[in-house]
Amino acid sequence: MAEEIILETSGLGKRYNKRWAVTDLNLCVRRGDVFGFLGPNGAGKSTTIRMILTLVKPTTGGVRVFGTDVTRRRGELARVGGLVERPDFYLYLSARRNLEIVAALRGRPDRRQIDEVLDMVSLLSRADDAVRTFSHGMKQRLGIAQALLGFPDLVILDEPTSGLDPHGIKEVRELIRRLAVERSMTIFLSSHLLHEIEQTATRMAIINNGSTVVQGGVNELLADGTPMVTLQAAPLEEARRVVAQFPGVTGLEVDGAVLRFSADRGAIPALARRLVEEHIAIDSIVPRRSLEEYFLAITEGASDVPRNARRRR
Repeated sequence: MAEEIILETSGLGKRYNKRWAVTDLNLCVRRGDVFGFLGPNGAGKSTTIRMILTLVKPTTGGVRVFGTDVTRRRGELARVGGLVERPDFYLYLSARRNLEIVAALRGRPDRRQIDEVLDMVSLLSRADDAVRTFSHGMKQRLGIAQALLGFPDLVILDEPTSGLDPHGIKEVRELIRRLAVERSMTIFLSSHLLHEIEQTATRMAIINNGSTVVQGGVNELLADGTPMVTLQAAPLEEARRVVAQFPGVTGLEVDGAVLRFSADRGAIPALARRLVEEHIAIDSIVPRRSLEEYFLAITEGASDVPRNARRRR
């Protein structure tokens, strides 16, 4: 059975005067995805999110949420929670009161649920404090709590870790994973923190200049192209000599007690055998292309990005 499509854009575009912020954008988010939405600054990510949430009217194309064109009928947006850029609150009111107002506007005031979402973002102990006393990071977490009110089926988060310290970023990462697994929420996540997307997302799309460049499973996309290999072996200098002489190895460097280099995946077993033949003990040999490397290759137009990656859904 095909996976249910939760969010889909078709030929989506937005023009401001003569400038196109988004052009012919096609996205496909399936139920259960933690969907990473990536692109350089100015690529059109926030404009896209605003069109999905009907905060901005598209110039071309459409947006379907749970199978309904929300540019015509907005009812399905009741099942969507969103955090777009910087959240706004009544600063003189408490965190709890701010959420009570939002919940009442949505017709679902529930104090127990409000306390639950505040607890999920580690703000329950500050629930009765005025928001004006909150740091930027705390306001960001309160914005995430607001997006979770009603426990929507789809949660759209635009830079949810903005302003958070490393501990807060880790908490948000774990929260997103928990929401996907324990509450079966579909998460649409825009972030410039590529390492966080790599650890969190199951599928992703990269856009550039307002258009989709690639889309697909994170592991699948990162498996394409030439990986960076990390090798721990002893003696290290002997390992470096063997690797340097091996055909197809490029970019060899010594990084402390490890070697890093690029090599085709198919050559790695042969390289490992050669190291063993030279009586070199291998502690680990890990081929992996990081999301940062892949992202830069995509957005800078590197030649090793497979053409068929553009067509994946």
